[in-house]
Amino acid sequence: MRTPFRRPPVRPRPNKKNPMSIAENRRARFEYHIEEQYEAGLVLEGWEVKAIRAGQVQLPDGYVVIREGELFLIGCRINPLRTASTHVNPLADRTKKLLMSRADIRRLIGKVEQRGFTLIPLDLHYKNGRVKVQIALAKGKAQHDKRETEKKRDWEREKGRIMRHKVSGPAKD
Repeated sequence: MRTPFRRPPVRPRPNKKNPMSIAENRRARFEYHIEEQYEAGLVLEGWEVKAIRAGQVQLPDGYVVIREGELFLIGCRINPLRTASTHVNPLADRTKKLLMSRADIRRLIGKVEQRGFTLIPLDLHYKNGRVKVQIALAKGKAQHDKRETEKKRDWEREKGRIMRHKVSGPAKD
């Protein structure tokens, strides 16, 4: 007897900039000055991998903490699928351990403790079939810096509109 056909989970639409991107923390670039970027692996449970493949992940409130020489991702919400196993108790806001080389972790610890930097996740993406997280060493922006960023973004948008109208509009003689 044949088993019924199962539909594969719906995959999230790929990001135009990075086709392997799963989730992006857009707010991070607005809130922080990004100094350096690092890539780290994630320790995930099976149900979390399934949920990530189905696009059930949110990253905007996430941050990275250092405990006993190890990095942990807090605030990354992975919503469990309804079809998760009955013997697993899925926690959406579970703290996830990050995997990096010991030398990189020591370098990050020094910068975070001495210079007042913070560690924030920028995005989740696939690399060679594994889920990776891009973390950044960042400093918070002041209110006037945020306003300046908004002005630049608005000007870029307006400039694009002006250029489209000039190109597509009728020639004036």
